[in-house]
Amino acid sequence: MNIELFASLAAELCAHSLVVPGRPLRWTIIANPGAGGFTISGRWKKHHEALKAAVQNARNSNMRRKDSRPSQTALNAEGNPGGLSALGLVATRCPGHAGNITGDLLREAAETAAGTPAAEDAAPFHLIICAGGDGTSLEVLSRLHNADPGLQDRFAVLRLPMGTGNDGADSWQLAEALELLFRPTELVRIPALRLSTATEAEGKGPFLAFNILSVGLDAFVTHMTNKMKGKLPGDSYRLWVDIASLFYDRVYKVEPMEIQIFAGGEERRILHETPLLLAVGASGRRTYGSRKQILPDDRNVCIIRQMPLLRKLALKNLIMTGRHADQSETLLFNARQVEFRGREPILAQMDGETVLLRREDFPASIELTRPAIQALKKQG
Repeated sequence: MNIELFASLAAELCAHSLVVPGRPLRWTIIANPGAGGFTISGRWKKHHEALKAAVQNARNSNMRRKDSRPSQTALNAEGNPGGLSALGLVATRCPGHAGNITGDLLREAAETAAGTPAAEDAAPFHLIICAGGDGTSLEVLSRLHNADPGLQDRFAVLRLPMGTGNDGADSWQLAEALELLFRPTELVRIPALRLSTATEAEGKGPFLAFNILSVGLDAFVTHMTNKMKGKLPGDSYRLWVDIASLFYDRVYKVEPMEIQIFAGGEERRILHETPLLLAVGASGRRTYGSRKQILPDDRNVCIIRQMPLLRKLALKNLIMTGRHADQSETLLFNARQVEFRGREPILAQMDGETVLLRREDFPASIELTRPAIQALKKQG
């Protein structure tokens, strides 16, 4: 099986890993066997070659100073096929499973820390490798984001591009992402995007994203892509972009909204616009929908105004390639928070997961949280 080949090669990389080399390392690979990187033969062939090359390079690199082995959570995982647990890989079985595994890892880290000396380098450091699509990463990151800060300090996450979209992965190329395992790295903290609603006290939110959180037409495309996943061949996201350009207005009324842009400090802009979509990124230069360049520069907020049908058809290809930035329908900003309110229901999407916002949910707010989760970055 592809997943078993992947596990054996990834485990060898982790054994050589230079991630936090001065502390014991406990790795857990959370993998979705149904992700496109495993099931699409052409992609798997490229990934397999990248893994083999990375292992060869790792064998020639400096060995870590402290031991590296699978987490106890991975070793104890139930329902794993073959010997995956011994290799530190846990295969997800259903939605929510990746989050549950992360919860188990947090409990393991808390129990281990309680039984080790106070020295910072004594307690094991946990590395979670997400080997799936954006949904797998979202579950892992969301559980970590809501953890105690003291436990967050004991974890880092590496997101491999093993899905079909991979907009939230740490690199578009698997070879580049794998280098973060055996080349010298440093830890950087990443923020989340939080969607809050007026009905939060009643259980509507908050919702988290770590790449792009958006509302409007693109959330409708995501919603329909998810509904038809596995039923339509090829790039169904692109197909739904075409369909939504024609019919979105007939499903959801595009009405004027009040949008407040909070840039920092007391700086605030109030806009009265009729947005076709509103997208907020954890930073600028972000993509979604499998590399659609909605945030083409360093600004992290994009608003695209409603427009006539023929103009939509002309503009959608520009959005795909990031050439929409200088069009009259496009507004780009830098912001730490965006608050919006309207009268009509509108869909929101958080890294590929969707929720319907109704009139009673407004005002709603999208804001950047403090950087909390640790990710890997190449040194230098």
